[in-house]
Amino acid sequence: MSTHTNMGFNAGDHVVYPTHGVGTIIGFECQAISGMSINLVVVEFERDRMTLRVPLTKATASGLRRLSTKDDMNLALTNLSKPTKIRKSMWSRRAQEYEMKINSGNPATIAEVVRELYKDDDADRSYSERQMYQAALKRLAREFAAVEKIDESSAAQRLEDLMRKVA
Repeated sequence: MSTHTNMGFNAGDHVVYPTHGVGTIIGFECQAISGMSINLVVVEFERDRMTLRVPLTKATASGLRRLSTKDDMNLALTNLSKPTKIRKSMWSRRAQEYEMKINSGNPATIAEVVRELYKDDDADRSYSERQMYQAALKRLAREFAAVEKIDESSAAQRLEDLMRKVA
């Protein structure tokens, strides 16, 4: 365990890593790498059975952040309830843009992707649209569930119910 500053992170905190979503800090380590002593924050993503070690000095730059506040999440929910813009660009270009938005880790931005790909009937979406929608919905639902202290499937249901009212 490191005795250095943990940059405001504590063991047990729920955090978000942009490309992996919600995880829990399980501790801090100091490792010798190339003769240098590096302080690491250790984040467990239980659902994915994965543990990530991020150098503390790079934690913020890598996008590691605290769980959203209720206000941040409300902004994301507001994005879900906005009408969808009809996008005429090619799917490959939109898919790249959506992937970047999902990996941003920003719930309001991920909500835009969920909103744009939402359809009442799954048959109206291509396979790749369905995959992208599910990835975005899962990422948003995990953080929403952690913020609201509910289970992930209830969170996803609440998010889809919100969009169904607008559709």
